[in-house]
Amino acid sequence: MTVYLVGAGPGDPGLITVRGLELVRECDAIVYDRLVSPELVGQAPLNAVRIARDRLGQSEVDELLVRLGRRGLDVVRLKGGDPFVFGRGGEEALALAAAGIPFAMVPGVSSIAAVPASAGIPVTHRGLSSQVTVVSGHDPDELDFASLAGAPGTLVFFMGLASLAVIAGRLLAAEKPAETPVAVISQATTSEERSVVAPLAAIAEAATGLEPPALVVVGDVVRFASEIGPSVEWGIPEFLARAPLRATA
Repeated sequence: MTVYLVGAGPGDPGLITVRGLELVRECDAIVYDRLVSPELVGQAPLNAVRIARDRLGQSEVDELLVRLGRRGLDVVRLKGGDPFVFGRGGEEALALAAAGIPFAMVPGVSSIAAVPASAGIPVTHRGLSSQVTVVSGHDPDELDFASLAGAPGTLVFFMGLASLAVIAGRLLAAEKPAETPVAVISQATTSEERSVVAPLAAIAEAATGLEPPALVVVGDVVRFASEIGPSVEWGIPEFLARAPLRATA
């Protein structure tokens, strides 16, 4: 028996790892997040126990994994993205370790770079951005916006769509330039993907109507979406008309 904490990738079911898919196809039970594609859940054996965690609190999920493990089952805990990047994989691993249940980690393709890449945005680029700061936007009150506004390179906000107006406003108040390019990428790598690009001062209004899950990318690398990305929606038309930003040597 083993509980496998498996990353499903950013959305497209084809982006799960080979090892992750093997485990899904061989498991006795699968506990899956709401954002995991039904196609992946459908790869579990017909007789496998399927449990959606949607209405369960984190402590209930921890207890469920321990209980299933104690029954001698091979369990897949299937999470969007990577289990250790805002996925609470650490909490579940600690609960399993405390209970003496064997477990293993199976990394997934994280949204950190995969979601921006889907919109044609490299989070790093030679001569332009050599640093990426990854932030949870779930509770803006916990963030140090002075440090974020002054950080070089690219900012990537997870779970920031609902608080986008607050995040943008506080970055502006911390003297982040109003013309800084920002992208909001919704339901990335799926057929429902939408991307909106606008300057920081206008991004909250431009992104109205986007659906979660969404990633917010702040920084000069966002301009590359106009050159190497699929079609995006531009919050201010003249923003696209500017000369594309080039990296220096």
